[in-house]
Amino acid sequence: MFTETEYAALLMRLAELGEEKFRAFNEKLMPGTTGTYGVRIPLLRTMAKEIIKNDAKGFLAVARDDTHEERMLQGLVIAGMRCPEAERMEYLGAFVPKIDNWAVCDSFCAAQKWAARSRDTVWMFLQPYLQSEEEFHVRFATVMLLDHFLTEDFIDRVLDALDKMKLTGYYAQMAAAWAVSIAYVKFPQKTEDYLHRCRLDDFTYNKAIQKAIESRRVCEADKERLRGMKRKG
Repeated sequence: MFTETEYAALLMRLAELGEEKFRAFNEKLMPGTTGTYGVRIPLLRTMAKEIIKNDAKGFLAVARDDTHEERMLQGLVIAGMRCPEAERMEYLGAFVPKIDNWAVCDSFCAAQKWAARSRDTVWMFLQPYLQSEEEFHVRFATVMLLDHFLTEDFIDRVLDALDKMKLTGYYAQMAAAWAVSIAYVKFPQKTEDYLHRCRLDDFTYNKAIQKAIESRRVCEADKERLRGMKRKG
């Protein structure tokens, strides 16, 4: 088992790897987030791989939520560990309430590479979060959609889900805008049709169009048409 002594050593390593300038920079990007070491994400990924190799479940059993990096490590370990699907879903459910900023959310979602093999199961798991009024619950579900569900089989369901969500909070709105913009890149006609009929609030709608316009994968003719679709305040 992963002992308390080993966990104390892990915290010491985080402290050694932390960079003061990066810590201050990170905290400016994540308003309200405190208790950070300033460890860069590639180093956290390396640590997570070592934990997974040695004792993932033991680590998760003793892991605490005191700092940003401790939460980041938990998310990366849950994503990369080998375990039965049902067990992983339990770990996911336990972790989502710990998401308190966009960085933890987005790194956690991006790391769930296994989700592509279990889309039907994950889709069902995401439904309560898609209907939640908690800002980071909604962001979690939305980023999972844009990372793992923008496929031919799921695009219609994704656009429908985005239209029904309660986008309470800036980070939920920005995630939805991001998702719509990536959907436009991958499925331009379906997404443009959606934009003509969607019920997104004006802020999210215009941000989605702005992000699509900023994409290098959208041609100039499409960008010009999108500019004309922006809602006027």
